[in-house]
Amino acid sequence: MAKHVVAAVADFPPGTRRLVEAEERKITVFNVRGEFFALNDRCPHEGGSLCAGKLTGLVIAKEPGAYEWTRDGEIIRCPWHGWEFDVRTGRSQCDPQKMRVRLYDVHVEHGGELAEELVAETFPVTVENDYVVLEI
Repeated sequence: MAKHVVAAVADFPPGTRRLVEAEERKITVFNVRGEFFALNDRCPHEGGSLCAGKLTGLVIAKEPGAYEWTRDGEIIRCPWHGWEFDVRTGRSQCDPQKMRVRLYDVHVEHGGELAEELVAETFPVTVENDYVVLEI
């Protein structure tokens, strides 16, 4: 499984999201109160970008007139038709058994350990002419 660096944790504050292109896939990575989750960016309904959607929560009613706001910032709403998905599981809020968005593994790694694994692609370079260079 290939690794793709999204951002430094310090540059990715809670409540934000990033659209990442990895292996020809668009993936939205969410930071929900310091926990990271990654979903396919494409809504399964008609393909709207989930990264462009609104992060919201759920209203739960245990009885008529008794409403409670829960799961703030854990539900992503597709900007095209309002379909909602749990960023923790990828499951749809209207039909969780049948409808879901693909979930990807995402985690935090220490920079020193990660640097040992990453190798930059290099290309051979040749000098074919001489140039006059002015330094000021």
